[in-house]
Amino acid sequence: MKKITAIYVRRSVSDKDKGNNSLSIDSQKADCIRYLENGGKLSKDSYRIYCDDGKSGKDIAHRPAFQQMMTDARNGLIDKIIVKKYDRFSRNMREYLNITDELDKYGVGVISLSEPFNTETKEGRMMRNNLLNFAEFERETIAARVADAYVTRAMETGFYQGGKRYYGYEPERRTINGKTGSVLVPSDRANVIQIAYEMYQKPDVSLKDVIDYFKENAVDTSRPSYSPERDISVMDRSQLSKLLRSPLYVRADVEVYKYLLSKGYHLIDDVEAYDGIHGLFIHKHQEGGYFIKVGYHEGLVSSDVWLAVQDKKEHNLRIPNNGSSTNSWLVGLVKCAHCGYSLGVYYSWNASHTKQRRYYRDSGAYNATGCVSRSLKAVRPDDLENIVYDAMKKRLETLTIMKNEQERPDNETEKLKADIARMDGEIHKLMDKLADADEVLFDYIQKRVKELHARKSETEDKLNTRERKKKAIDTSPLAEPLAHWDELTVDEKHDVAVTIIDNIKVSDETGVDISFSI
Repeated sequence: MKKITAIYVRRSVSDKDKGNNSLSIDSQKADCIRYLENGGKLSKDSYRIYCDDGKSGKDIAHRPAFQQMMTDARNGLIDKIIVKKYDRFSRNMREYLNITDELDKYGVGVISLSEPFNTETKEGRMMRNNLLNFAEFERETIAARVADAYVTRAMETGFYQGGKRYYGYEPERRTINGKTGSVLVPSDRANVIQIAYEMYQKPDVSLKDVIDYFKENAVDTSRPSYSPERDISVMDRSQLSKLLRSPLYVRADVEVYKYLLSKGYHLIDDVEAYDGIHGLFIHKHQEGGYFIKVGYHEGLVSSDVWLAVQDKKEHNLRIPNNGSSTNSWLVGLVKCAHCGYSLGVYYSWNASHTKQRRYYRDSGAYNATGCVSRSLKAVRPDDLENIVYDAMKKRLETLTIMKNEQERPDNETEKLKADIARMDGEIHKLMDKLADADEVLFDYIQKRVKELHARKSETEDKLNTRERKKKAIDTSPLAEPLAHWDELTVDEKHDVAVTIIDNIKVSDETGVDISFSI
């Protein structure tokens, strides 16, 4: 079988934007054919043109014509490959060398019209590799400039930057403050987001419950605009969880500003921009971390609902996957006060093997270091459940009073504020001493100030969370199950407990310490 010469031509989108006529598809074809003719006639069946128009040179995976050319080379149909420049072939140095090594095995040479050196010599290969190194450097530089430009635009404007599509919105061109760009406007799925947030903020509603709701109220899948990836009923829980975490949908106000600040985000706009109307974009810094910019689009969810969902999700993260709660409705909540490990519920029989008793065993006693406390705890699960149930009832009574007297600050809130004021005072005193400090004292002050800032940030986070929860407390969903406690199943009791309680610390020396989440 007679082999042919392959002519490979490629032009990327960036080449088109630059208006580089020398790298146009027609120009590349003409130059390569002229080289083959070399003053004589060239038959049409002696060569074949493989063309990838509008394809990047960063890899070969997304270039169909190049893939076909490689298949023909493997099948022994090609004698040599002609390109205008080596970077038309590939801009990726490692990929280029892998491909040329493969082509060498098939006896296929690669000839560049713009780099006339012999790659059969070590000097020629060195020159070729140097040129490819520069081409790859140029590609990486262009990519970095594009990323820099994206981040700069994202920090300077509230326009939608393109790329990712957001559920519940669609882009629309608008002019704002004399500049034109894309603004997100609510789509026909915006109400789905609102329903999902309203449902999930309730203590007894899970992600699965939300998905099941939309399965039962499925959209018309025959409509022209329907697409499965835009339907919550076919999402998994992780996809829905991301939607419920996104600040894109919140009508951001001062409370949202304080919340995001407490989480360590870099907020581009001052608090005045958080007007309770507009949503937020979250972008990733190139050097790591995230920054948040107030967008021109209107949020879909009120700040109270959005913050309630965030608090619920954070609380769920602190509660481990408890598996079955049939042993006790406190499973997963009870910890050793000494080592922090979970206490598991175990059973033992009496001497006559006619009756079982439950007891707690400290899992921390069996780790590498061991717990200072004994493995079997003195308090029994039956007794602890009664203690916790009584404490939850008292807590509910307190919450009801707090709701009726919201203007009266509680002791814990005042204590947190006092701690913040005390830390601020100590930080200011230490900073005043920096000017006269020697090297040793300077290092100590720096370390101490860093510790105080970390503790202050953690305390402010607790205060903000407490104040939001106090404002949004709704005791009615808890009053009903607590009033009919004996009628609930173990799992139902467990669901109520994890809604109210963060953790329960147990110690033979100090007794039971219950930390409530509301």
